[in-house]
Amino acid sequence: MNRRTFAKDLAGAAVGAAALGKGPELARAEQGEGGANAPYKISVMLWTILRDKPFEQRLEKVAEAGYNQVELVGEYRKWSDEEFNRANAKRKELGIRFDVTAGLRHAVGNPADRDAMLADVKNELPIMERIDCPAVIIMSGNVVPGMAREQQHQSCIEGLKRAAALVEGKQIAGETVRLLLENIDPEENPKYYLTSVAEGFEIVRAVNHPQVRLLYDFFHEQISEGNLIEKLRKNIEYTGLVHIADVPGRHAPGTGEIHYDNIYKTLAELNYSHNVAMEFLPLGDPVTELRAAKEQALRAGKSA
Repeated sequence: MNRRTFAKDLAGAAVGAAALGKGPELARAEQGEGGANAPYKISVMLWTILRDKPFEQRLEKVAEAGYNQVELVGEYRKWSDEEFNRANAKRKELGIRFDVTAGLRHAVGNPADRDAMLADVKNELPIMERIDCPAVIIMSGNVVPGMAREQQHQSCIEGLKRAAALVEGKQIAGETVRLLLENIDPEENPKYYLTSVAEGFEIVRAVNHPQVRLLYDFFHEQISEGNLIEKLRKNIEYTGLVHIADVPGRHAPGTGEIHYDNIYKTLAELNYSHNVAMEFLPLGDPVTELRAAKEQALRAGKSA
């Protein structure tokens, strides 16, 4: 393909994307300079936007911003059959898939909650199948009073091993089911156990199961310990999802202190192929900010 042919094809892609509400800048970012794409996919955590709007309208806004993947936090907990049907119809109409969900009531860090946590996972799987969602976020839970950290660390390992046995070999929507352990910073929740991704990676390594990975939340880790890229490089094979928001305030990349261009470049260099999920609180129009965030992530993370 020569430069003229490439330019023509690129222009056509931009027009097509604009017709879908993406805009020419996003179309160019998705193609990348020279036609090379970023190796990862990009999603948005739905709880961050338009929480006063009906579910289907929120999906429409996500699609308008140029996204075709959405993360949930159990928004379906009280849905009727009719509401499930409407949500599934709308996501299919918009070409959206639900890639991750969260919101299990029990966590892996407390041995006393082990059976309840496993029941949560069992009960969630049929719902995940119903909405074609292949991954679920698992929490460590809060520090258990009177329990040594070493014991709680081991409880996280044992709990994840037991949960992994429940999803062993399972697939949903053609993808292997995955469990994603998440870190939370101590400012957001001073009682939470797993505040460090370094320890999170230790736990995932010890579980030693291909369906268990860490959700590396850069926002939380910047507040907790920083040194984001070095830990990413050392543990990329155990990273199953990353969450994006800037510090302070949990707003869009570029509003705070995290240099996200370098993070995206590092993810691309390491051939990270899982999701990059926007989990920031827009300060202005959410469609505009989400579109700009996706353009940045694709542009900075395009392969060389």
